[in-house]
This record gives sequence, structure tokens and C-alpha cells, in this order.
Amino acid sequence: MLSMFLLIVVFASSQAHVNVALNKPAYQQYPAIPGDDRYNASNAVDGRKSDLGWSGQCAVSDYGKHTATWWVNLTSIHSIHHIIIYFRTDNYDSRFRSYLADDLLGFSVYVSNTTERSQGTLCFKDRNFTINTIPSVFTTNCFVHGQYVIYYNERLPGVVYPDDYLKSVFIQLCEVEVYGCPATGFYGSNCSIPCPDVNCQYCHIETGYSQCCKPGYQGHHCELVCSSGSYGSACNATCGNCRDVNQCDHVTGACLTGCSAGYMGDLCITPCPSGFFGQNCSEICKDTCTGCNNVNGLCDFGCIPGWMGDLCNKVCPSGSYGAACNFTCGNCRDVNQCDHVTGACLTGCSAGYMGDLCKTPCPSGFFGQNCSEICKDTCSGCNNFNGLCDSGCIPGWMGDLCNKECVKGSYGTRCNETCGNCRDVNECSNFNGTCLTGCDAGFEENLCRTRCASGLYGVDCKEICGNCRDIDQCFHRNGTCLTGCADGYQGDLCKTPCPLGFFGKDCMKKCTETCLGCINVNGLCAAGCLPGWIGNFCDKECHIGFYGVSCNKTCGNCHDLKQCDHTNGTCLTGCVSGYMGDMCQTRCQPGFFGRDCSEKCIDTCNGCNDVNGLCDYGCIPGWVGYFCNKECDKGSYGFECNETCGHCRDVKHCSKVNGSCLTGCDAGYDGDLCKSRE
Repeated sequence: MLSMFLLIVVFASSQAHVNVALNKPAYQQYPAIPGDDRYNASNAVDGRKSDLGWSGQCAVSDYGKHTATWWVNLTSIHSIHHIIIYFRTDNYDSRFRSYLADDLLGFSVYVSNTTERSQGTLCFKDRNFTINTIPSVFTTNCFVHGQYVIYYNERLPGVVYPDDYLKSVFIQLCEVEVYGCPATGFYGSNCSIPCPDVNCQYCHIETGYSQCCKPGYQGHHCELVCSSGSYGSACNATCGNCRDVNQCDHVTGACLTGCSAGYMGDLCITPCPSGFFGQNCSEICKDTCTGCNNVNGLCDFGCIPGWMGDLCNKVCPSGSYGAACNFTCGNCRDVNQCDHVTGACLTGCSAGYMGDLCKTPCPSGFFGQNCSEICKDTCSGCNNFNGLCDSGCIPGWMGDLCNKECVKGSYGTRCNETCGNCRDVNECSNFNGTCLTGCDAGFEENLCRTRCASGLYGVDCKEICGNCRDIDQCFHRNGTCLTGCADGYQGDLCKTPCPLGFFGKDCMKKCTETCLGCINVNGLCAAGCLPGWIGNFCDKECHIGFYGVSCNKTCGNCHDLKQCDHTNGTCLTGCVSGYMGDMCQTRCQPGFFGRDCSEKCIDTCNGCNDVNGLCDYGCIPGWVGYFCNKECDKGSYGFECNETCGHCRDVKHCSKVNGSCLTGCDAGYDGDLCKSRE
């Protein structure tokens, strides 16, 4: 019974107030398909709600976004009672809660006078709904005044939301109805009761209590005018510069008795234009002001150049000019003829200066009245008044007028520099000290002050020092070695090597006789030694067993190797057995052996050992033994007696050489060797 009563009350209320959002302009963030009318923001205020699905009656935005915003513009400020929202359900409550409700949770509803929700009133913020409790048709009371009704939801990164909440949000509004009075200034269930306070602009839609006063009024019942000095909506505006602040209109802010001096306009907030001041801005500033005070006409912003004083009515004092008279006149011929505005010297400049302001000294090289006189060209810069060379002379000249050359042997600025070691001092440039005909021997560079570099001497330092013991002691003028020569050289210039066969300091040492030629510095036998000698100084005989140049040859087969001559290899005490000749390098001829090959081999040898005479190559047939001095035994013959005699008649008469039976054969045998049967 109670639910029936509440339904009747809500129904009656909804009939009493008007849906002021119907067919009003609407907007949504991130349209689902831009340009497609089926999802437009305006679908939510077109009055259609017979199909809460995809039929084209709902406002739907793109999905997957972090924020969702939709608003309706009521086109003017309205007194609002309540708001009804029809969410998209696809016409099934189960589908609404399973697939659609989770991205609606946490939504907010605002009423504002602008499209910025932060500047309006929060009517509702969901903090408790779940997918099971959120209503598909939502109603909330909001007894405020405003022009925009804003629906907003968000899923911000980094913020933790309840488990029921989808990670993104989007608009799913099939209809949004905003109920309230169609016109301001009324309240009650039928919006028929005028607001009780006559100066009330907006009152509470149910109670009539004043919520906003008309401009110019304040107080709980809007019964008080704005305090003196303020006006307008909520009395928040400050009156301008009224002649009488009590005559500032509390509604519009107009100054009813006019403005204070220096201001103009209905609200007296506009200063006088530049060049005017005073009451009604009717007085004109002095033309010598750069800008006067808009109230009293004083030249607060200064004077134009050449004038001074609070009213800029005084010219600059003598000797000054320009803005605030802060500039000093130049070098005028008559300072009283300095223009107080521009500083121009009306009767010309003092001597030494030029230009309109006479502040520019004569250019370098000129002096006198109008800078018409020319300085002497030997001045480095003359006095711009009288032409004296106050700044000195160019190098090479001296005197007040720089008309005297430097004396011989000096040069440069003020002739303070001394010429170097010039070949001819009369040819030293008085300007820069250059030696025009060159330097004395031993000096170089333009000024001839630099001694020849170490190791050089003479004219233009083109000569190279000899082999001085100390190169720094080579006299830079003539090259004389002041502390003597290095080893191996002689003469004053130390350029002459020691004569052949001598070396060392002052060439006093004699080379070794066994040298083919020694180095003049240290006596080393650089060209080699005579045959039979070795060593750096060729002072060592060849080692035993060697002889000749560089001891590169090996001695022959000398009887005593120590007696091998180290110069030519001759064996002074003869050869060992088996060799012959002066150098004992020739073996004995066949048939000879022994020391110096003086012994003859036995004639039964095929060839004897040339050292000891042994028959190393065997014996002639019929002989055996080391020396082949034994005949074959009876019954044998031939090479090494290896053959057996045949059937000789007398074995004693078997030839030991070829086995012939000298006395014939035994009976039954024939042939020379008696080895064949008859």
C-alpha cells in the first residue's frame, strides 16, 4: 500500500513539473560512430524510450575509454526539481546486469551554468550501487538552478575501483528527463507560486526560500540593497571612481552624479584618454608633457626633451638638454647657444670637435677649428686642438712635432730601441730596426739580435760547425771550436779528419799496424785486419787451427796444428801421415804413404793406406796379409787365396796367381788348371 502511495506521489510530481530537457541541444564525449545518427547524444532527449536497445533511440559513445561525459543544454537557467535517467538495457534486465551495468557503476550527475562540471553542483555520485542493485531507470532529486545537466563517469589509471567495476566506461543513455519549472521566479508543485521575496531571482522549487537575489540586493530574503561601494549580482562588483560613492547605483553600478576627476563613462572606471585630465576629462595636458596625471594634470610621466618641472614649463638650464635635461651639451663654441631640446651647437664647435652636438673629437689625423687642419704624418695621433703630437710619434721619429729621425744605432717608438748586429749600422731601419743589408757574421733574423743556432755560424748562419768537442763552443762568428776538436778531427774548425793511420784526440794516436785502415775517431779497424789477425783493433792472432783474412780459413793437416802459420796457413813442421804440400791439404799420391808421403806402398798391394801403408784395398792375386807380404798356401791361389788348385801333377807347382799347373796335370785331367777330365 505504501509503495502504491509513493508511486502515485512520484507520478503526480512528474506531471506537475515540465521536462525542460526535451529536444534540447546535447553533447557526448567520444561518439560511437561520428556522424551516425543512431548513436547521437540527442537521442537521449528526443522523448523516445520504447526500445532501450540498439534501435537508434539511445545515446552511445565509443568503448574502451577512461572517461565518459554527456550533457544537455537547457538553453536558459531553470529551477530543477528532479532528474530521471533511462539506461540502455537491451530490453532485458538479465542482459543489463550481465553485460551493461558494470561500466555504469560510479556515475555522477551535475547541474551547472556552464559545461564545466567543476563549476556546478553535484546532484548525485554513485558510491554504493553494484551490478545487482543499480536501477535501470534512475531518479534523483536536485533542487537547484542551472542551464546544463551533466552525466559523468571515469576509470582513471592508478585508481583502485571495486571488483564490479569494468575497467573502462562509455555512455549508454536512452533518455534523460529533467523536470522543473519552465520559468524562473516561481515555485511549488505546479510552478505557479511566485517567489515570496520581491528581489529574489531564484527560489527553492519546493519551499520558495531565496536561493539567489536579483542584481543589487542581498540578505536572506533579498530585502537589503548592496552596501555603499558595491553593486550587481550578489553585490560582488565594486563601484568605480564616482564623484559621490553613495550615488553609485546598487543595481547597475552607474555613477548617478558623475565621475571623480580623471575618470569617465557611466561606471567611471575608464581613465581619461592620453592628453586629458580633470573633471569629466575636459582639461588638456600641457604639450610639453609626455603624459600628464589624469586627475590633476601634473606631468607624472615626465616632460618632452628640453623641458623640466612638475608642469614641464621650464626650459633646461644652460649646458644641459634633452629628456629630463639629463644630457650635457657638447663642446660648443658658445655654451649658451646649445639647443635645450636637441643639444645642437647653434654657432658651431670649439676647436678639436665636430658634428651637430660637438661631442665627436676630430678624426685621427685632423685637428683645429672644424677639424680642417691635418696632423703631421709622423705623429701617431696629434692633439685635436693644436696639432701637437701628444700621443707620440710613429716609430723612428721624435720631437714635439715628430719631425726628427732617430739617431744612428737607435730605432722604434721614442727611438728607445737599440739596433742589433747589423752588417752596416747606418743601414738599420729607424722605423723597425731591420738590418737592411743583412747581419754581421754570427747573427740572424731581421733585427740581427739572435745568435746563430747551435751548430751554425757565419754570414746568415749558413755555415755548419765542424766536429767541435762541445758544439755549443763553436764560435758563432767564424766557426772556431773554442774548446778543441772531437776525437778524430783537427784544425781550428775541426772539419779535417785525422790523416791515414792516426786517430783520437788531436789525432795523436797511431792505428794498429795490423789494421787495413782504422777509424779516425776511436782507432777501430773498421776496414778489417791483415790476414791472420782479428779483433776490433786487429791485435789478436787467429785461434789455433785458423788463418787468413778474418781468420775464416781452416788450417790443413799439419803435424803440429800450433805450427800452422796464422797468416797463410803453411804447416811449419810438416804434415801428418797421409798428407803433403805446404798447407798439408793434399793427400798422398797412390802408392805412397806416411808423413809427407815419403814412404812407398809394397808392390803386392792393390793400394795401400796413405797414413800407415796397410793394404786397405786388398792384395794382388796370390798374396794375403795386412801388408800383402804372404804368398798363398800350397793348393790355393787367386784373390785373397780363395781359389783351390786343380789336379796338378805337382801341387807345389800350382801358380799362386792364376792356379796354372806349371808341371802339367795328374793322369786323367787336362786344361791349364787341370780341372777338366779327359
